[in-house]
Amino acid sequence: MSINPVRVRFAPSPTGIMHLGNVRAALINYLFARQKGGTFILRIEDTDTARNISHLSQKIIDDLAWLGLNYDEGPEKNGIYAPYYQSERTEIYKKHLKQLEDNHQVYRCFCTVEELEKKRQRQIALKQPPRYDRTCANLTHDQIAQKLNDKIPFIWRFKLDQTQKIHFYDLAHKEMYFDLANFADFPLTRQDGSFTFIFANFVDDMTMKISHVFRGEDHLTNTACQVALYNAFNAPVPVFWHLPIIGNAQGKKLSKRDFGFSLDDLKNAGFLPQAICNYLSIIGGSFEKEIMSLEELIRTLNFEAIASTSKIRYDTEKLKWVNHNWIKKMDPEDLLRSTRSLIEKEFAQSKLMKDSQLIELIKYIQPELFTLNDVPQLIKFYFFRPEINKEMLHEFNLEKLSLIIEEIEKNQKIKNSQELIETLIASAKLQQIPNKDLYHVIRLLLFGSSNGPSIKDLANLLGLKETKERLFVIRNYTS
Repeated sequence: MSINPVRVRFAPSPTGIMHLGNVRAALINYLFARQKGGTFILRIEDTDTARNISHLSQKIIDDLAWLGLNYDEGPEKNGIYAPYYQSERTEIYKKHLKQLEDNHQVYRCFCTVEELEKKRQRQIALKQPPRYDRTCANLTHDQIAQKLNDKIPFIWRFKLDQTQKIHFYDLAHKEMYFDLANFADFPLTRQDGSFTFIFANFVDDMTMKISHVFRGEDHLTNTACQVALYNAFNAPVPVFWHLPIIGNAQGKKLSKRDFGFSLDDLKNAGFLPQAICNYLSIIGGSFEKEIMSLEELIRTLNFEAIASTSKIRYDTEKLKWVNHNWIKKMDPEDLLRSTRSLIEKEFAQSKLMKDSQLIELIKYIQPELFTLNDVPQLIKFYFFRPEINKEMLHEFNLEKLSLIIEEIEKNQKIKNSQELIETLIASAKLQQIPNKDLYHVIRLLLFGSSNGPSIKDLANLLGLKETKERLFVIRNYTS
């Protein structure tokens, strides 16, 4: 469904950390806006003063910048529909509430939380759907005046026409219909006078001329109520896409207990922003080419053919694979800049090394990295000799290998580490020692693991003297 101009928004609340559901919503809105030549808006929904955390608004802005999701309108950039903090838009909400009041589409509700809970429990006991019973919708003018005179707190509720069915279009679910007989009159304000998410979110989307609303599947029932509000104002209804909920390996909704729930989890674990965006764009889909930049994703994603599903599974191993591929593409200088603090924290002597030395070291282990945090472990061999025990070497012919290494020790013609390895390989061949066994043992002695850089690369990094000393350790295990 084509609508021009395309205007989409990411509208987080500064009440908690940015989690993967938030990131995916921001990402999908960004990619859609860029593909359609539209406008991507950031709006901070901070009307819930009791739950807001002051510094998180700025953190949301910083997180989007780190991910490379640059918005066109919003905090720090402004735009024709400013302000973009809901806390600064109270007068706009009051104006629209007054319009509903004038049209007799809202009413004051004086019921207390305790009274509402009692009614709810009674309805549940009677196996009735828990729904507000419109007690306050039937109050007389005099009763309302008396309650106001007695300063009894109240909220404003929207009065649904429960004889109607509402309709909207969803990119995944297509045409959707909801019978308002199944919905209760919902609050537009809180007792402190602030405005609820449903109302403030709707007013902002309507007044900012948002054409498409992409958000989580858990907002589906909110959408039915908000479409009723659009109809009350005779305003055009946006196109929606209710994004599938991200589930864990067990299929349950991703929670704080799951690794990678928050963006900070992934940042701290050494995942790249390019990899996070790449993975969250292809999750739940099928793509011939899976490693794609934002620019490639903008060209590739097909918003006209979206499968309908309520949940997609989050696979950390697949995310690691995507991250691995992005790290392999990095310029070694950028990789050093991203990991230098990790290296210096682990190895104090690295602070004395030139960038060129560390870059040379990193280039050799770069193909083995799955996260940035793998760097210290994979370069540890350079700063500390591996801890080897006889058990690690028991299956190899150490007597033959030891004799070869002793001969090489006496060979004064070897001038560098490359000649050392070449001589070792040639000697092993004469002794009929399989290359597989030879490489395995040498890599263990030089690197501490049977997997890793080639033995020639390891020897080149360590230099002739250090390579010899590590190889000669084999004599300790032949007695």
